[in-house]
Amino acid sequence: MQADLFARARVTDPTTSKEAAKSVNEFSSRHYKIIVACLKKYGSLGKDGIWGLVELDKQQVARRLHELQRAGLIELTGKEVLSASGRKEREWRAT
Repeated sequence: MQADLFARARVTDPTTSKEAAKSVNEFSSRHYKIIVACLKKYGSLGKDGIWGLVELDKQQVARRLHELQRAGLIELTGKEVLSASGRKEREWRAT
């Protein structure tokens, strides 16, 4: 997966913003790989299910799901599962 898959700086942004975006892309690319690998290994899961199986925190997982969906790497199953707190949440699968 390419680190620049999700551009985080505009062409018109200052150099410091582009450098910061590059560092974000480096760790977020690692997050993408972890999440997709988790879904491929364990099957369809909700956000909390993914979080419980990987070394990312809830916010890191939640933040990356929609980015991965836009990239076509994961998709919603149309089902709901229970979160860690017992609430319904959407279920995701690798494409």
